[in-house]
Order: sequence, then C-alpha cells, then structure tokens
Amino acid sequence: MFHLGCLVLYCYFAVVTVLYFVIILANALLIGVICIERSLHEPMYLFLCALFVNQLYGSTGLFPALMFYLLSDTHDISILYCYLQIYVLYTYGLTEFCHLSVMSYDRYICICYPLQYNNIMTPKIVFGLILLSWLYSFFLNAIVISLSLRLQFCGNILDRLYCDNYSVVKLACSNTTLNDIWGLVGTVLSISCTICPTIYSYVKILQICLKSSKETKQKAFNTCMPHIASLLNFSSGCLFVILQGRYDTAHLPPILRSILFVYFLICPPLFNPIMYGIRMAKIRQACKKVLRL
Repeated sequence: MFHLGCLVLYCYFAVVTVLYFVIILANALLIGVICIERSLHEPMYLFLCALFVNQLYGSTGLFPALMFYLLSDTHDISILYCYLQIYVLYTYGLTEFCHLSVMSYDRYICICYPLQYNNIMTPKIVFGLILLSWLYSFFLNAIVISLSLRLQFCGNILDRLYCDNYSVVKLACSNTTLNDIWGLVGTVLSISCTICPTIYSYVKILQICLKSSKETKQKAFNTCMPHIASLLNFSSGCLFVILQGRYDTAHLPPILRSILFVYFLICPPLFNPIMYGIRMAKIRQACKKVLRL
C-alpha cells in the first residue's frame, strides 16, 4: 500500500510538472513572439502580451509549491508563505479580470469608433491601462493581506491545495469584522471596475452589430469570440472556487473538488495561448516565422 501511494504521488507530480512546463512554454512563446514581431506591436496584441505575463505570474504562485508538497513528507506551510501565496493568487485573479476588461474596451473602441481608434488607443494609453490594471490589483490586495496579518488564529488546518484568504480568516478567533467589510467593499470595487465595463462594452458592440452589415457582424464576431471565450473560461474557474468556499462540497469526489479548485489557475493559462495562437492569423503567422529562425 505504501508503494502504491508513492506511485500515485509520483504520477500526480509528473502530471503537474508537465502542465507547468506546457504553461511556461506556451505563454513564454507568445510573449516572445509579440515582443519580437513589430507587426504585432498593436494595442490588441500588447494587451494579450500583458494577459500572458499575468498567467505566468499566477501559475508560479501555485505550481512550484504544489510540486514541492507532492514530494514532501510534511504538508506544513509557514504563515508568511501562506500570505505570500494568497497575495500572488489574488493579484493574479484581479489583474486577469482587469486585463480582460481593458481588452473588451479595446474591442469596443475598435468596432464602434474605427476611424478614431488609433487616436484613442495610443501607445501611452495602452501602457497606462496595463500598468493601472497591475497597480489597482496590487493595492486592493495589499489591504486584504494587511487586514489578515493582524488576526490571531485558533486553528491551523486548511483543507485546500493552496492558501486562500477566506479559509484563513475562518480560522481566526479574533474579530474579523474589518475583514468582512473590506471583503464586501473589495468585491463591489472589483465588479464595478471590471465586470461592469465589460458588460457595457459588449452591449454597445451588440447595438452596433445589429445595425451593421453581415460582413461587419462576422468581423466583430471573429474579433470578440476569443475574448468572450477567455472571459467565460476564467469566470467559471473563479465561480467554482467561490461556490466551494461557501457551500459544502464533501459529497463530490476529492479529485473533482481539487480540479475545480485549481481550474482558474490551470485552464486559462493553458487554454488562452492555444486559442489565441490558433484563432488569430497574425499571431499564428508570426509564430511560424519566429520558429523557422
């Protein structure tokens, strides 16, 4: 039984290692291609580059620690590392939503104001939006961590593959009112600054498409479909995490619970580079050009 258990752990380790390697390879390839190929130095591709960088950042918050603990005899984790992991994963999540929101705005300007697009989406605006996404996420989550750092804990067991703030706060025996208030405020701010602009952008795009020709509708569909797929994929992963934290999922198989819990950290970083690399002709051609060098 001992040897069988070890074999299973080694199999899990091999799977996790391969996934992490593929994520690094796929995202790093597209980041490199976009940086090298001058024809891709356009707002849409620069926003994609920022998305891929964030996916590498988020994956690094999970995979190295998970690989270590799969081979470790102990599953203990220091409180400081736990907070560091929370900060990395939470900033990854919010930054991902920010980048997807900015990309929806970019598509809105491109489709609804095509003649003014280059005047509106200047390099300064593009880099400003990317930087703002990171700073906004870092600032909001710094408050989350600072509020959690002051807590005293009565328990030390987390039934999770990684640290998350909701589970950590549930272990506190000190007053968590401030954490609860900021959790609500942070949620409202995050939704109002990411989900609402995205919905607004697509409502406006839909209005334009309903009045446009069939060719324009097809072009808008081809342009927006990868972004919508990315948004739905990542949102589904976040929803899985939220539902598992709020509701009892003990009736589900452990392996299914684990997959759903890490879905937002594994599937988008795997799915997005492949989808954008295949769906977008300019990226596909640039990849072939770079790989032939």
